[in-house]
Amino acid sequence: MPDKSSHPLLHADPETALAEAMETAPCFSKTTDDVTVTVRTFWLDDQSHPEDHQYAWAYHISIENERKDTFQLLSRSWEIVDGLGRKEHVHGDGVVGEQPVIAPQEQFDYTSGAMLTTPSGFMHGTYHMLEPRSGHRFDVSIPVFSLDSPHDSTLIH
Repeated sequence: MPDKSSHPLLHADPETALAEAMETAPCFSKTTDDVTVTVRTFWLDDQSHPEDHQYAWAYHISIENERKDTFQLLSRSWEIVDGLGRKEHVHGDGVVGEQPVIAPQEQFDYTSGAMLTTPSGFMHGTYHMLEPRSGHRFDVSIPVFSLDSPHDSTLIH
């Protein structure tokens, strides 16, 4: 039985486990028009099945509003690239079932996941925003982030 203190995801308290795991997770960040998007990735060993070419990751995203005005995240566009260079494009309303409104100096956080058929890959994308007060629409870049598993000995990310 592993020592629970040695691995953050085995910690008894889920909130503490997530906080500890986020401290060591790879971090990718980009600012567009005073909106900072930060991504942290997590390999999901218990949800991956390399023998069946199923590799799973979670990613936690923080969207920080450093603008003067409130905005709403209306939709997202993703490009997911696997280790063989195959691309998948995903478009949809909001994130995790929400179209959050983010006030100045506030942030919105969510966690989602990705599954690939190769042991590595990467993702990037765009959030499509609206300032409700002015009707101004703008896009915010989601930084490129790598999805690397312990099953790929030729990591290039």
